[in-house]
Amino acid sequence: MRKNPLKAAFRQQQPIINGWLAIPSGYSAEIAGHQGYDSVTVDLQHGMIDFASALSMLQALSSTPATPLARVNSNEPAQIMRLLDAGAWGIICPMISTAEQAQQFVSACRYPPMGTRSFGPARALLYGGKDYPEYANEEILTLAMIETREGLDNLDAILDTDGLDGVFIGPNDLSLTLTGHASAESQHPDMLAAVELVLARSHAHKKLAGIFCTSGQAAASRLAQGFQFVTPANDVMQLGRAAREAVALARGETPTASGTSGY
Repeated sequence: MRKNPLKAAFRQQQPIINGWLAIPSGYSAEIAGHQGYDSVTVDLQHGMIDFASALSMLQALSSTPATPLARVNSNEPAQIMRLLDAGAWGIICPMISTAEQAQQFVSACRYPPMGTRSFGPARALLYGGKDYPEYANEEILTLAMIETREGLDNLDAILDTDGLDGVFIGPNDLSLTLTGHASAESQHPDMLAAVELVLARSHAHKKLAGIFCTSGQAAASRLAQGFQFVTPANDVMQLGRAAREAVALARGETPTASGTSGY
């Protein structure tokens, strides 16, 4: 089976730079996969992406050096299994707030006896090799998103889940639940404490710690802080930022921080 380089990178304490796609386009996915990212995530939760688009994007990513991942829209086993069968080499699952939810998520990603994943790897065999079923339990990456106060309260139990590779902070939702305002770069004391808690407990459990960031500079700061898996903004944010800069420079103006879309 094709090895998962993200797991090797974590074992060797190498940083993982993850791309993030919200635009449903195989062509965009192929471009992103050639830009130097270690992995690229196809976002079915907040991206404008359905399964058919996700399939073409995973196929496009398979032709690039980047490891293909997917974020599901909920902790729903059927969707998780289908994306794994389509060739995702890891799943990011949102809104994991209890150990039971974490166990359900992991179980959907692992074949028996480790889990309850149904057999039918379909395209995963094409990408991973004919021995995929024998080694998938070892190679598929599982990241649970910590985005709620309840998730923080149950953090140690979530991290103790057998088969869970790590956690990924959704900073907007976590900031919203802790402070009442969605902000990926919140400096509110409660948010700063929550981020430090997730980082410290992840290290204590020897689990991967990831976080979504708003820029490459912010991602570099999170790596220096101790995170091992960072996403330096998504394709929508990067497209908007590059377009604003090009237009402003053409007009001899200073680029604005964000556009009318909020990105």
